[in-house]
Amino acid sequence: MRKYRKGKWSRYGILAGSLAIFLCVVFFLQMLLTPKYMGTVIEGNFTEEYYRDSTRHELLILGNCESYENISPMKLWEEYGITSYIRGNSNQLISQSYYLLREALRYEQPKVVLLNIQAMTVAEQSSEEYNRMVFDGMKWSKDKLEGILNSKREEESLAEYLFPILRYHSRWSELTGDDFRFVFQEKPLKSYQGYYLRADIRPYTEFPTERRRSDYTFPEQNMRYLQEIVTLCQENGIELVLMKAPSMYPVWVESYEEQITEFAEKKGVYYVNTLLYADEIGIDMSTDTYDEGLHLNVYGAEKLSVWLGEKLRERYDLTDFRGEEGLAQAYNQRLEEYKKEKIEQKEEFERFGYISKYTMQEE
Repeated sequence: MRKYRKGKWSRYGILAGSLAIFLCVVFFLQMLLTPKYMGTVIEGNFTEEYYRDSTRHELLILGNCESYENISPMKLWEEYGITSYIRGNSNQLISQSYYLLREALRYEQPKVVLLNIQAMTVAEQSSEEYNRMVFDGMKWSKDKLEGILNSKREEESLAEYLFPILRYHSRWSELTGDDFRFVFQEKPLKSYQGYYLRADIRPYTEFPTERRRSDYTFPEQNMRYLQEIVTLCQENGIELVLMKAPSMYPVWVESYEEQITEFAEKKGVYYVNTLLYADEIGIDMSTDTYDEGLHLNVYGAEKLSVWLGEKLRERYDLTDFRGEEGLAQAYNQRLEEYKKEKIEQKEEFERFGYISKYTMQEE
């Protein structure tokens, strides 16, 4: 009997060991095949980088590309000592901003939340890639699960989010050295507190006329999630600011302005349309955009940040943390890296007329 039990347990041990090895191999392959976003579309790193910032932020910024390309947290720090972070992604939906905010409140309690509201016009996600940029780097929680379920496209599978290897198993032919290098090694930061730095210049030109819509009413689910954001901020004693960035396209029509103004007034929320203050801010679309008016470059983003930071500081009494030694050291180090990259990009653009790493991305 003892011999039988010993053999039985030996078999169990072999099975357990085999299972452990199998799971380790699957985990390794999943880590290997998941995109690293190092040489292409660096925005895919932005969600994950939030967890690597050990500082806490009095200002948390949410939204799509109009947030992470138009506001510079480094400039807010340099000018006013404001601690801030942008939780934004390409084509980020209002619902996704809600879940990212709800999750962020597990880690910190900002004094002010600024939400860019251009995404109020977007009814649903246009491609899986944009959903992946939001969720692949997000830690697993109820917030991530509900966020995926409420914004994934019909053809997307929850199982492929739970087990990314199911989605990326065919990437073998696309693997690069970065995929192997960053399986376990920490990737270098690609953003500056969530900000996407661009120092190239492509002056504003006329955009094609947009196709007229039969109805410019904001989608019902966007209004519902906007209300959820208002409620979440109220419950946590957070001041909410709604902002429209000074981007020239897509066109922010009068109907959109009327709807968001009415909502803000009804809810007692501060709303600012920076398109109306472009001259006061000093925005010059011949020099302050890198993509012909879609987004600001670093020069335009810094102008907007100086203008916006002053208003937020005065309105909400934001703290100047530049005298707090430990915090200042962390921010100043990142500020120096930001300034260095800004100079390098500027010099490269002046010499060649383009910035090589972004040219590679956009081809």
